[in-house]
Amino acid sequence: MLKNVAAVLLDGVHPFELGVVCEVFGLDRSDAGLPVYDFAVASTEGPSLTTHVPGMTVSTPHGLERLVEADLIAIPSAGRRFGQYPPELLDALRQAVDRGARVLSLCAGVFVLGEAGLLDGRKCAVHWRYAHELAVRYPRTRVDPDVLYVDEGPVITSAGTAAGIDACLHIVRTEHGAEVANAIARRMVVPPHRDGGQAQYVERPLPATRCDTVGEVLVWMERNLDAPVTVEELAARAHMSPRTFARRFQQETGTTPYRWLLRQRVLLAQELLEGTDETVDAIAYRAGFGNAAAMRHQFMKALGTTPNAFRRTFRVRSAA
Repeated sequence: MLKNVAAVLLDGVHPFELGVVCEVFGLDRSDAGLPVYDFAVASTEGPSLTTHVPGMTVSTPHGLERLVEADLIAIPSAGRRFGQYPPELLDALRQAVDRGARVLSLCAGVFVLGEAGLLDGRKCAVHWRYAHELAVRYPRTRVDPDVLYVDEGPVITSAGTAAGIDACLHIVRTEHGAEVANAIARRMVVPPHRDGGQAQYVERPLPATRCDTVGEVLVWMERNLDAPVTVEELAARAHMSPRTFARRFQQETGTTPYRWLLRQRVLLAQELLEGTDETVDAIAYRAGFGNAAAMRHQFMKALGTTPNAFRRTFRVRSAA
């Protein structure tokens, strides 16, 4: 169970990425019954460092020794000084993974993991601007420039800026279940879940408008997850042709109607499995899968586990 989290502070740290880790893992939300982590920011380069924003410094009393007990070590983006990262930090990251801890990079923080050799043989995410540079420098990794985050066992990598929020909430969801992750997302006023495979860069060749064109359809879909629908029916609700609707949907959400709907159904099923005593068959019907066999198939594809196994795991954790 994730209890101890440390964020690594490097000179030139990007305040947003550091803030994301502090926001998700560093705040005490026990008043809402949410987990509280033993959280600290640790520096390997001295107690006070400059940030990416001119005129700002960040101070911390913790040094490298703080990483020894961490279950999760997060590395926010910082000045990318290839080959100049502190060797003791790289050693600490390797030792952490060897003892079973996880490491998380946000945006260009992935280069630190690359220098530590932790990307070798693994798929990883990074901001699309750095994808080519990362692939050239670390040819033994498989760089995916099109996704928000990648979870490869003990190594989790995320793309730029807001994708770090998605990766952090993914870790919370994996540890504590959808209900806890959604509650933290509500406190942060961010979407409860964006799929890791969702496109990080969404083309918008159309003129900007004051409102999105598929927003009302998204609301209807979310309220009617149990309803069997087709793209043609959704397009009719949006007063568009199916082809135009599919294109607009992709442009405004970064995914397809089918994939969006499927992911929302899985999330609803997760919440019902955690928080109710309904049968798997009943939940499959309420979530729009139709039957338990179909829901089991989609759970295995999306989460790598079965509904029953998911319920056993997260009901036990919730009770604890």
